[in-house]
Amino acid sequence: MSDPREEWQQAYDATTLREGPFDTMSGVPVDAVYGNAPYPGQYPYTRGLFAAGYRSRLWTMRMFAGFGTAEDTNARFKELLRAGGGGLSTAFDMPTLMGRDSDHEWALGEVGHCGVAVDTLADMEDLFADINLGSVSTSMTINGPAIMIMAMYIAVGEKTGVDRSALAGTIQNDILKEYQAQKEYIFPPRPSMRLITDMMKFTSAEMPKWHPVSISGYHIREAGSTAAQELAFTLSNGFAYVEAALAAGLDIDDFAPRLSFFFNSHSDFFEEIGKFRAARRIWARWMKERYGATSERSMRLKFHTQTAGVSLTAQQAEINIGRVAIQALAGALGGTQSLHTDAYDEAMALPTEDAARIALRTQQIVAHETGVTNVVDPLGGAPYVEWMTDEMERQAEEIFAHLLDIGNDSILEGAYAGIDNGYYMGEIADAAYRFEREVNSGQRIIVGVNDFTEGDDGQRNLLRIGAEVEEYQLKRLADVKQRRNSDAVTASLTRLASEAADPEVNLMPTMIEAVKEFATEGEIVATLEGVFGTYVEKAVI
Repeated sequence: MSDPREEWQQAYDATTLREGPFDTMSGVPVDAVYGNAPYPGQYPYTRGLFAAGYRSRLWTMRMFAGFGTAEDTNARFKELLRAGGGGLSTAFDMPTLMGRDSDHEWALGEVGHCGVAVDTLADMEDLFADINLGSVSTSMTINGPAIMIMAMYIAVGEKTGVDRSALAGTIQNDILKEYQAQKEYIFPPRPSMRLITDMMKFTSAEMPKWHPVSISGYHIREAGSTAAQELAFTLSNGFAYVEAALAAGLDIDDFAPRLSFFFNSHSDFFEEIGKFRAARRIWARWMKERYGATSERSMRLKFHTQTAGVSLTAQQAEINIGRVAIQALAGALGGTQSLHTDAYDEAMALPTEDAARIALRTQQIVAHETGVTNVVDPLGGAPYVEWMTDEMERQAEEIFAHLLDIGNDSILEGAYAGIDNGYYMGEIADAAYRFEREVNSGQRIIVGVNDFTEGDDGQRNLLRIGAEVEEYQLKRLADVKQRRNSDAVTASLTRLASEAADPEVNLMPTMIEAVKEFATEGEIVATLEGVFGTYVEKAVI
């Protein structure tokens, strides 16, 4: 029988390490790992995905950015890359997230406000102007219209000489959590899942560096869930996408390695670390034992982390820097693959450039000054951390059992049923209500909000999006519509509608052709709504 320690040592020795030394500030050398088996890089990966952890490679410092026009956000992207960011993460404005063009009546007053406005391929070209898409990885946080935005990104790559096979990054594309928590849906659940499986098939065949779904617990947590609910709802959504892909004929080990996850890192330090460790263990076990994965890559849960925006306060906003640092440290100790740190002023407005830079510097301090990257899973073996990991898993398994029960032994059907009967909304609402009662009663202290409230003068420079942004975007959209070939647009949309009616056809190639003709996001959405319908949430009593 093999020795787990020897196996770990062999894997560690075969790893290319970052430049050391790996020691304390006082010069004391430290080992890469402490404790007993299983070791980092060994199934079920509780202690980390790889033998050397951050000794081999730090997490990607992927800062979220998006506001105003494509040109505005392009400038912010370049500043973050110049300041040491390792990847791009794109925030879109509300009209774009909802699949509406900037000239739609619902978009009035929202253009460019909570992210960047993208109506056509022309906007996407400006968004990534002078950025080599073959040398940077990009994350895009969008769900209902994800297939259209993805098509635009592919088209920009091709126009700039970067083949789709070389594009690296992630698109969120997690529609289930929209019905459960965030509510940025467009089409009903089942046709929405068809779009996702089309993207999974396409990327499996043609985009080996791309993650077509980033299953997001972040928004579930921001809506008010507990840590265990975030963990369970997120992983069960991941299982649902697996089941949908398997039903569509994909092989588990062809697509599963490119599924990724997105978690919230909140303020209860040890609870968050236990949540991250439990997530890896649960995913590995379910992928192997329930879904029959044989590749280690399929069993390894990779995740991005963002500090908890909902924890930020407008009161004494500067102390949010402390909150973010603690939450970032939890993400690092939990073994995240990439990290976004929130800016201290986000409770009031989109981040200023200075605030965004401070947020990036915060995680750079965690990475380079604290010593936590010298040891893989430095808290592994600590009784409280191990108990918390077990407890997170126990609570999650109870939720999985409920979903299997209401879904007749299918997590996917359980997800559909839970959306229809209000299960997710009810659980999240109850958790949010309990927390707010504790804060309002003073039972739970939030510094600067219900205690230690002195010292806030309220005077800050904030990023403000003026009316000129909307005016500019409307003019730009009108110009694109005037210059494009209208007959070609109509033909591409007619073809798209015909193919959408046939569930056997993958819509991704036709989607790419449509955006290349400068069909707008809103026009594509309207075309698909004509086939799929529009989702209207049911009242649950």
